[in-house]
Amino acid sequence: MRLHFKKILYLIVLIGFSVAQAGSFDDFFAAIKRDNPSTIQSLLRRGFDGNTLDPQGQSGLYLGLKAESMQAVNALLDWPQIKAETRSDKDESPLMLAALAGELAICQKLIAKGADVNKTGWTPLHYAATHGHLDVMRLLLDNYAYIDAASPNGTTPLMMAAQYGTTDSVKLLLDEGADVTLKNQRGLTALDFAERASRPDAIEALSAAQRTAKPKGSW
Repeated sequence: MRLHFKKILYLIVLIGFSVAQAGSFDDFFAAIKRDNPSTIQSLLRRGFDGNTLDPQGQSGLYLGLKAESMQAVNALLDWPQIKAETRSDKDESPLMLAALAGELAICQKLIAKGADVNKTGWTPLHYAATHGHLDVMRLLLDNYAYIDAASPNGTTPLMMAAQYGTTDSVKLLLDEGADVTLKNQRGLTALDFAERASRPDAIEALSAAQRTAKPKGSW
């Protein structure tokens, strides 16, 4: 009889714990979406795992950056156990999204917590160059980001800067030694990207660099 009672009590406790965890799961991701750091901090203090993934396999840190919930992101980054390097189903990392948004302070925190500056494929430097975020680009380069990193189709950060970024971002990469002679899988150079986007200042800078360039090879 006593053993039977203990089993029933154990099941009640287990069910209660499962329900509580399910509630915490929903509360956690709702707090990220609403940019509510106090709820996140409360859940973390109660033992909720801030590295929990949503049903699509995305981390709270990634989702917070995607939703521009920067208070929530900072709350997670202040948690000692946070995993800074995660990947979405699109092979994007939190550092990539922070670089794309030009969030310098968050990029600094992510790198300090072990985010991969040189992941293969599309890189944080590609993303920073796309919007011409110079401070983030400098931070990544100072942390040994490979300047001529090739995306899956061979596109380099310089090519992204040439078409989508700013002239200053093109000049920064050239000054730091980016190889202007590299071609992507379609045979296009950074100069071709600039010409296709009709960007005269970038064309001028890239043309001058190309005249004196010596190929350095690819990644």
